[in-house]
Amino acid sequence: MERIIDQIRASKLSSNLIQFAARGALQVSAAENIEILVYLARYNKVFGELARLTLAGWDEKQCLAAASDPQTPAEVLNYFIASENLRPRLLPGLLENPSVREDQIAKLATSALRDTIDIMLKTPRVRSLRRVVDALKSNPYLKKEEVEELETQAAAARTAPAPARPEVPSSSEPEAASDDRVESANAAAPEEGSQTTVGVEEESVFSYLQEHAGEIAAEGEKPYQEIGGVVDPGEEPSAVSAETPPAARTETSNPHLPARRPPLAAPGQEKKRQNTLQKINALDVKGRIQLALKGNKEERSILIRDGTKVVALAVLDAPKISDGEVEKFASQKNVLEAVLRQIPLKRRFMKNYIVVRNLVANPRTPLDLSLSLMKNLLVQDLKNLSSNKEVSDTIRKLALKMFKQKQEQANKK
Repeated sequence: MERIIDQIRASKLSSNLIQFAARGALQVSAAENIEILVYLARYNKVFGELARLTLAGWDEKQCLAAASDPQTPAEVLNYFIASENLRPRLLPGLLENPSVREDQIAKLATSALRDTIDIMLKTPRVRSLRRVVDALKSNPYLKKEEVEELETQAAAARTAPAPARPEVPSSSEPEAASDDRVESANAAAPEEGSQTTVGVEEESVFSYLQEHAGEIAAEGEKPYQEIGGVVDPGEEPSAVSAETPPAARTETSNPHLPARRPPLAAPGQEKKRQNTLQKINALDVKGRIQLALKGNKEERSILIRDGTKVVALAVLDAPKISDGEVEKFASQKNVLEAVLRQIPLKRRFMKNYIVVRNLVANPRTPLDLSLSLMKNLLVQDLKNLSSNKEVSDTIRKLALKMFKQKQEQANKK
């Protein structure tokens, strides 16, 4: 009989059943449920976010069993080892799993934070993989004495007759050679199209954390606070934003998880947003910075309003950020002044006329910045700005003056 996951891959299931699957509600084994959720999280544009949220709250024992099993599909292991999905309690099982490729562990080691490094250093397999050890040594969070210890170990290993494999229970010996072949084959064939993007993201995180180490240390464990009010993790007022229509705001405040709510289109967007806020509220400053640089569009739209400056500014450095997002940020009134000042400092954003226009028309933009950008506006936009009662009198008067000047110049031609 054909498995459910195979039917999903072949697009044989209805939309309702796919939504059901994204909630983890199918009557299949835990292992297949996890495989289905990972597939939907990665490839389904409609229910992918719901699948990711379901996976984030999935039973930890079942996830650990999948993470530790060499027979678990590579797609599932790749998902769990990715830094944006990593759960600390799954990490030891993943690191010792011979089906998890060395290059993936090395990638994680390069930008790992202190808690992840501690787990990696306690794992025998990590210490036996030269590429991973080299990646760890380049990590700025590794202590000097730990670097020296790894170098001593590496020197000892070079003089030894042959490196020993991590211990494998005797009952699993027949599979050992097979596991080696799986690891070797996977290392030779990395996921298509993923290496470049992930590499850029990891490099961005590493660079940003290094560049802003002082600010991050000063902020300590400061929680997420949205501009305009303090966030209570229990109530999640962030779910009601300036962009949420009034009719939807009562629904947004409902704290139920997606699996317990009716599958209506508009409330579905609110549920997704609410769970994203739960995820963000659980992160410290470093975690939110990583999410700002590596997360999706919705996560960036929330983190840009973070009251912690070093987090909000990280959004503007995200490799995946689009011009459309920046256009929206430039017009928002519930962002830090530092965000609006940072946008013009990036040449790519200033090539976009809509970004310039939105900044000038935003009453929260500092006066000196608005005045310096006004010269770039077109005649019609100067006219609109001169009657915009949200901006200051100074801006309106100068806009009217510039409009008349440009109009006169146009008439002379």
